[in-house]
Parts: sequence; structure tokens; C-alpha cells
Amino acid sequence: MNLRDPDQIIAFLLSFVIATTIHELMHAWTALKMGDPTARDLGRITLNPMSHFEPFGFFGMVMISIGIPFIGWGKPVPVNPSRFTHSFARHRKRGMALVAFAGPLSNVAQALLMAIPYQLWARGTIELNQGAVLFMTSFITVNVLLASFNMIPIPPLDGHKILMGILPDFWRPILAPLEQYGFVVLLLLFFVGGQLGGSLVNGIMLPVREVIYNAVNLGL
Repeated sequence: MNLRDPDQIIAFLLSFVIATTIHELMHAWTALKMGDPTARDLGRITLNPMSHFEPFGFFGMVMISIGIPFIGWGKPVPVNPSRFTHSFARHRKRGMALVAFAGPLSNVAQALLMAIPYQLWARGTIELNQGAVLFMTSFITVNVLLASFNMIPIPPLDGHKILMGILPDFWRPILAPLEQYGFVVLLLLFFVGGQLGGSLVNGIMLPVREVIYNAVNLGL
């Protein structure tokens, strides 16, 4: 296990705080656009990290920043699909899928935006100090990680809500037990599954991760 040095830990942790804050904000903002003001009324449409702080999830971010495999998350955004009024969200599952997709999409956007100064530095167009370069690479890495991890179709991750919005209603009762035990399944894959569990998670994350990294490296 390769633990990071203090500068790397700070860069990763700061990246997690920023990326997670925007991720959760976009869930709340998209829900409001669908017609549900629940998250807005609870003060979740804000760039204040404390409004999206979840102590156990933050502990996970600290562990990942140190270099220890773990799971981190922000405070879940409450969404009430029965309050959706937008025409797109008349089918509630479709509205929930869009709200869920807004989070990982925001992480992709953050990675791409940070890739602009990174590519300018890499091509010698601009000069940056070592600390700035470390933060940029950490920020891109964290956002790619959050986007690819959240697209895993296991509840409570965003990927499951997206999948449920795509699948026919026939699948809902079949997958219902997974909604109840999804978090336990995630924990088992990460902390009990060993090499097999890690391979399954990485196998699901890899395609999303490669698409984003290709866009970061080749799209500018």
C-alpha cells in the first residue's frame, strides 16, 4: 500500500470537498428544475461544503486521500419525485434518472474544465508551480473517480437510479431487493470481496473512466 505524502493528501482532500459539493448541488438544482423544491428548501443548492457534509462519508474521503482504499460520499440529497412537475419528469423514474445523472455529469464537467489549464501547462503554453500542477492532477483524478464510481448500478449510487429510469417496469420488482441491501453489497465488494470484488468494481468503473480520461487527454 503506497500512502501519499502530506501535500498530496491535502490536494486530494480539497479536491474531494470541492467535487462532492458541486456533485450534490447539481442533484439539488436538477431536482428543483424538475419541480421538486425539497432540497432547495433544506438549503442544499449552495456551494457551502458544510451543507453537503456527511461525517462518515468524509472519513472515507480522508482515507482515500491518504491512499487507503475506502468509500467516501457526501450528504444525500432528498428528492421527492411526487413533486415533479416538468413535462420530462411526468414519468417519475425518468425524472429521478435525470436528477441522478446530474451528479456524475458534473464531475465529468469539472474534470474537463480543469483539463484546460492542465493541457496548457503540459504543452508549455503557461507556467505553473508544482503545487498548482499537483492540485490540477488530483482534482481531475478525484472527479474521474467520483464519476465512474457513481455510475456503478448498485444502490444507493446514481448508476442504479439511472438504470431504473431506463429499464422497463417489469424489472422493478425483480431488482427491489437490491435497493434494500445495495449498500451492504457495496461494502462486501470493497472490504470482503478481495480480488474478485475489486475486479468486479474496477471492471464496471473502467469503461467510464477510460472515456473521461480520453476526453481529458485528447479533447483539448
